[in-house]
Amino acid sequence: MEYRKLGNTGLDLSILGFGASPMGDVFNVSDEKDGYRAVAYAIDHGVNFFDVSPFYGLTLAEKRLGNALEGKRDKVILATKCGRYDLKEFDFSEKRILKSVDESLARLKTDYIDVLQLHDIEFVEKEQILNEAWPTLVKLKESGKARFIGITGLPVNYLAEITRNIDVDTVLSWAHYNLLEDEINRELVPLSKKKGFGLMNAAPLMQRILSDAPLPEWHRSPQAMKDMQSKLLALCASYGVKLSDVAIRYALDHPDISTTIVGMCDLATITQNVGVIDFRIPDGLLEEIETLVAPVKNQMWYEGKLENNI
Repeated sequence: MEYRKLGNTGLDLSILGFGASPMGDVFNVSDEKDGYRAVAYAIDHGVNFFDVSPFYGLTLAEKRLGNALEGKRDKVILATKCGRYDLKEFDFSEKRILKSVDESLARLKTDYIDVLQLHDIEFVEKEQILNEAWPTLVKLKESGKARFIGITGLPVNYLAEITRNIDVDTVLSWAHYNLLEDEINRELVPLSKKKGFGLMNAAPLMQRILSDAPLPEWHRSPQAMKDMQSKLLALCASYGVKLSDVAIRYALDHPDISTTIVGMCDLATITQNVGVIDFRIPDGLLEEIETLVAPVKNQMWYEGKLENNI
């Protein structure tokens, strides 16, 4: 396994992060015991960063991850979130955040969170994030319930805008650094270097487009982007490699991203993904991929309040 510093936190994260959202049956119904085996395998093979949220499976993912980490808590860096609890349920008030964190600690069977994050900040007013939610996280850090604090969201330029107003320890951006998207480089990467926060990337498979799995009905990418799946699968097959392996390796290779979080809930998937640590993309393939995806590069859907999609 390879490790990188998480900004100025002093934490060393495995470049492959374990995204626990599928343990909450977000994509499909999963096998709970297989999820426990996946977590154990990940730890045994050097994966030390686990990311979850009460939103994933409406607390199910946190409960299962807490069970899986019992007796192993000291071996991992654990991240969870607050503020988002369902598709349309957002509450970034101080009262709800304090209650949410206590609930997460109970489900995860721990008395502290290594990285506590405001979840999908684009869905509420900027003023509430800056003047209520963020000060609440600062209090939680001072109390010891959270060692480090940060923000997450989809609109990558909005994440950058918020980091100019507060001193975050971490930023988790999703779907903005992969074979189809590279907008994380525009503002967030330079800001992370300037301000010293740790930068994390999630969804390197673009919610399955960059894999051989069928796309979920709720996938919001433009159709032209989704149509890339079959073309990329064929291209990678001509080189004798898996599209998902290429996509994950590409994301892992970004030198300024501390960890790339991949959703996992079964032993077969974590075994394949850990294998990507020793995988190298064949010469010439990336150049062909870049040419193929150029017409749809950085075509992104929007989420949250319109004024936050800057």
